[in-house]
This record gives sequence, structure tokens and C-alpha cells, in this order.
Amino acid sequence: MPKCTFCGKDITKGTGKLYIYASGKVANFCSNKCEKNLIQLKRKPVETQWTEAFKKEHKKGSYKPEGESK
Repeated sequence: MPKCTFCGKDITKGTGKLYIYASGKVANFCSNKCEKNLIQLKRKPVETQWTEAFKKEHKKGSYKPEGESK
């Protein structure tokens, strides 16, 4: 399953959007919210509080590093 380029969530089969830049780079989005934040508003995932990248960077929320079994 592909992951959302912005928020990091898994995208279920048959849902989401595929965006291809003019340079050939491919971006997968799970929702319009993620697409708008990255493309139109040019926000960074690390600075947006509800993304997995923010949770990983700031060690908050439900993010669990790989290797932990608890």
C-alpha cells in the first residue's frame, strides 16, 4: 500500500489521489486536505501538527519508533 506523501497514512486500495509533477516526481495523497496543504499552501509536513512527520520529529502522540514491541 502506498503512503500519503504529506501525512504518512497508508492509503487503502481504490482511494486517494496520485499527483505527478512536471519534473516526473510522484506524490500520493489520502485526502484533499493533504493535497491542498502540500501543493496549494506549500506547507511542510514537519511543521503541521497532525502529520506523522511532526509526531516523529517532536516525539509526540501515537508515533512509535520501529523496534519497540510495547
